[in-house]
Amino acid sequence: PRCPLPAPHTCQGLAPCLPEEGQVNTSGPRLLLATPHPASGSSAAMDRIVSALLLSLLLLLQSYGVCGAPPQPRGTLCRTKPTDLVFIIDSSRSVRPHEFEKIKVFVSQVIEGLDVGPNSTRVGVINYASAVKNEFSLKTYQTKAGLLQAVRRIEPLSTGTMTGLAIQFAISRAFSDSEGARVRSPNFNKVAIVVTDGRPQDGVQDVSARARAAGIEIFAIGVGRVDMHTLRQIASQPLDDHVDYVESYSVIEKLTHKFQEAFCVVSDLCATGDHDCEHVCISIPGAYKCACKEGFTLNSDGKTCSACSGGSGSALDLVFLIDGSKSVRPENFELVKKFINQIVDSLEVSEKQAQVGLVQYSSSVRQEFPLGQFKNKKDIKAAVKKMAYMEKGTMTGQALKYLIDSSFSIINGARPGVPKVGIVFTDGRSQDYITDAAKKAKDLGFRMFAVGVGNAVEDELREIASEPVAEHYFYTADFRTISKIGKKLQMKICIEEDPCECKSIVKFQTKVEDLINSLQQ
Repeated sequence: PRCPLPAPHTCQGLAPCLPEEGQVNTSGPRLLLATPHPASGSSAAMDRIVSALLLSLLLLLQSYGVCGAPPQPRGTLCRTKPTDLVFIIDSSRSVRPHEFEKIKVFVSQVIEGLDVGPNSTRVGVINYASAVKNEFSLKTYQTKAGLLQAVRRIEPLSTGTMTGLAIQFAISRAFSDSEGARVRSPNFNKVAIVVTDGRPQDGVQDVSARARAAGIEIFAIGVGRVDMHTLRQIASQPLDDHVDYVESYSVIEKLTHKFQEAFCVVSDLCATGDHDCEHVCISIPGAYKCACKEGFTLNSDGKTCSACSGGSGSALDLVFLIDGSKSVRPENFELVKKFINQIVDSLEVSEKQAQVGLVQYSSSVRQEFPLGQFKNKKDIKAAVKKMAYMEKGTMTGQALKYLIDSSFSIINGARPGVPKVGIVFTDGRSQDYITDAAKKAKDLGFRMFAVGVGNAVEDELREIASEPVAEHYFYTADFRTISKIGKKLQMKICIEEDPCECKSIVKFQTKVEDLINSLQQ
């Protein structure tokens, strides 16, 4: 069977995703051995990650009242089947440090496309050379953010190439119950991805056969002067699907798409026509939900649709709190500014609707402009473009306190009774204490979103984020992959609101996604 890959955002219950067609792999447990991978060439990833993250949740609070509609479904939907996935990566001395960094980018990109969680996909990484090092097991991290940060911390071992020993370690340790592997079942895949760039110094044929017999599906990726015969001894059948070769680490990123497809499963009753929706059918695992075309809302029977009335967008006071520390770097700071302006473009800015404020912080805090200073998008965007990069430390706690005491005060343009939304963007550990200010912001009813890139600390992001935390904090390994955050921004809060208002949010998100795609081009 064939299925499409996930769209830039996951539309849970409100809007169908529009993925591209890809190849589905529905075979049993799989084992993955990984070798060094080239750095990702994805451009302007930050735009989509931040945008999607911030946008989706902004959407929930903003353009209410205008009847919108989720996009029409197209083809089948793709979700990743629950999988125990172990990467086995070669860091022998033949793999240079900059090449090993590209392997880590490849691993991160594959993880970005997975549904990570204790009841979905679990990920472990084995690092090997002359010896084997268990970087983290299947039970260690239960969030995508935790996995991505752990991958960034992996260092090469730079000795020999004991590939057979690494595969044996996967069988006896990595895929064991004690390390978080689940009991073999048709409901779970076991997969190992081996990445290597040389001839092993031990045997791989027998140990690979034992792994496959244990229900582990093995993919073998070879780079450069790798021995192709070895790859074929390692991989599962059919070899055409399980053996890959790239001439250098600089192009290993092209395999990311393949592995996203490999974990894709189809569950789409809408595609088969087994539904009774009047307008739009949205597939969910083993079932479906109905939605309506633009200008309509779903009736209580969950199937038919009625026309809904329009209205004006609701008021929103939105303040961006932007990290301007020296670790961000000038070129990435420009991407952040573009991201802010893309969001501004999609807001209904006026005295009665959305107001935008902007604060930059490093070793000190600087208000770029307060809420309500600019009455239209053009002036806001011009001010954002003029924002100068501070390039010093990272005093996030001080910035949060400023947000509470000044940014959302009436004297600085905040409106009583209007929802307050703060978006905190940071790429590193705070150099001061954030707990009290983060708690106070949430206690005051501000909706806080935390977006972390690179060396941002997950615990700090979670501390800043509003409840439910999983919907309010986002992390990506670097600016190039920031677009992936869009997948996490869901419409869960919207479900509790008026259906017509919810649809206006979906419509807004679709518009923002289009803008982000244009920016990336």
